[in-house]
Amino acid sequence: MTPMTPSPSPSPESPSPESPSAELPSVESPSSESPSVESRSPEVSYELAQVNIGRLKAPLESAELQPFAEGLAPVNAVADASDGFVWRLRDDDTGDATGMRVFDEWTLVNLSVWRDPDALTAFMYQGLHRELLARRREFFERLEEAVAALWWVPAGHRPTVEEAETRLLHLRAHGPTEYAFTLRASFPPGPASPLSRSVS
Repeated sequence: MTPMTPSPSPSPESPSPESPSAELPSVESPSSESPSVESRSPEVSYELAQVNIGRLKAPLESAELQPFAEGLAPVNAVADASDGFVWRLRDDDTGDATGMRVFDEWTLVNLSVWRDPDALTAFMYQGLHRELLARRREFFERLEEAVAALWWVPAGHRPTVEEAETRLLHLRAHGPTEYAFTLRASFPPGPASPLSRSVS
């Protein structure tokens, strides 16, 4: 996408070609009576949204899940302080999203926004989060379908649980696309439309 460039003014004080506001190539001289500069939209900044889900093997309050439950607050604190972290889904009372569910009452949802894939990856595979990730099978059932999805959102947008469900279902139905993808099969920032509306 190209930043908005204002139409040239006939004033002799119009920016010179070296000015950042006049970097479009082949723009007619400001003295032209019929400038042909096309109106352009401002460049949109994007951030990376991610969702991952886990179907509990036991109630969250059970002894089996105690290590996971006790590790949530420290891991979330690391996430909040990580370079490139933007936002995460949380309940105002608990500070996390364990009270929210996706698909059924046993499936937890983790939903967050990051600057880019590198920032997300740096957090995922180091420190406390890496330790809990390695023990995932102790706490969650193994699911054959995709349990994580990524997609680009305009900067400032905060995705909802319903939006995350739609993206994950799209990934399951169509594989990685611009609308929903994975870290291994990613796409550059930009707008995207679903391949089919039947997945929602």
